[in-house]
Amino acid sequence: MPAYKTLQDLPDINGKTVILRADLNVPTDGKEVTDMTRIDRVKPTIDALLEKGAKIKILSHFGRPKGQVNPDYSLEFLAPILSKAWDHDVAFDDENAQIILLENTRFHEGEEANDMALAKRWADLGDIYVNDAFSVSHRAHASTESIAKCLPSYAGLLMEQELTALEKALTTPERPVTAIVGGAKISTKLDLLNNLIKKVDHLILGGGMANTFVAAKGYDVGASLCENDMLDTARDIMDNADKNGCLIVLPTDFIVAKEFKAHAQSLNVLIEEVPADYMALDVGPKTIMRIEDIIQKSKTIVWNGPMGAFEIAPFDNATIEIAEYVANFTRLGDIVSVAGGGDTVSAMAHAGVKDDLSYLSSAGGAFLEWLEGKTLPGVAALSS
Repeated sequence: MPAYKTLQDLPDINGKTVILRADLNVPTDGKEVTDMTRIDRVKPTIDALLEKGAKIKILSHFGRPKGQVNPDYSLEFLAPILSKAWDHDVAFDDENAQIILLENTRFHEGEEANDMALAKRWADLGDIYVNDAFSVSHRAHASTESIAKCLPSYAGLLMEQELTALEKALTTPERPVTAIVGGAKISTKLDLLNNLIKKVDHLILGGGMANTFVAAKGYDVGASLCENDMLDTARDIMDNADKNGCLIVLPTDFIVAKEFKAHAQSLNVLIEEVPADYMALDVGPKTIMRIEDIIQKSKTIVWNGPMGAFEIAPFDNATIEIAEYVANFTRLGDIVSVAGGGDTVSAMAHAGVKDDLSYLSSAGGAFLEWLEGKTLPGVAALSS
């Protein structure tokens, strides 16, 4: 991992102004925030900067206003919510406050264009830049990349936490390393799969994508979701995994049903016994036992994507059982577990283990692109 400076490396910033890039693109219902995770996770950085006597100006995007000023996407409503959550007064666009929330970065067309002139305008507002928004650091935007070239730049505490967790999981992991990857389609996770087979000892596949791999091995998966145009690709991935010493673990049995609805009548069948009019919606108990045996022998777990259609019972069973198993070994100190991306946070919350893993990333695309082995512009800019 390229070297980057953290808050521990900050010079004396008493009386200085820090431009802080945070991710306050929070889910809302009207003007009510429905999930405070991103707000809560940036609080330690806010506290650390205030303790050092800094004034803070916060940059964040919100929604997709497409480079136009749109009152529906104004961040003004967040100021009182942040004040309460952080126990510090947060003012909206008020130069006289110690913590100032600036307006939506995406009101400027130059933000997503990574415009240096816009970055310099923001840089002129402060003395130091701190990026605490790992979740948007896969974007080469003016507030994540160009601005870091204009000011002395540092990683915030959340950014540092994310990068440390990911480095421990994939860059310098304790082996054996097991990756659990779910999701609907191979086509959306090709880069991820091709990178992981070079990095991990076991690659456990679940969700709809597992059906395609099972079909690629010659089994009839009935009415299951299956990318028939990706069968050769699946075979290539399995061949390359074998060459790299990575064991791909596929389901040996499924939970199948004729329809995808709550408490639908379901059957547990071996992969060679899927009825023509049934669809695989979760992996079965034999598969769960095999996965748990592999987890027990692992030292590092990386998880992206649920094992089945976890939103609806009984097709959430494998995700819950395996998540509880991973959480238990994490609590015992036997494994390091890092999960994130897409539906993974929701799946871990559904399983009741959200706080029991070594690290649960709230980043979606950035977490996935890191696992894919890609360079994240916002992170690379901190090292330049």
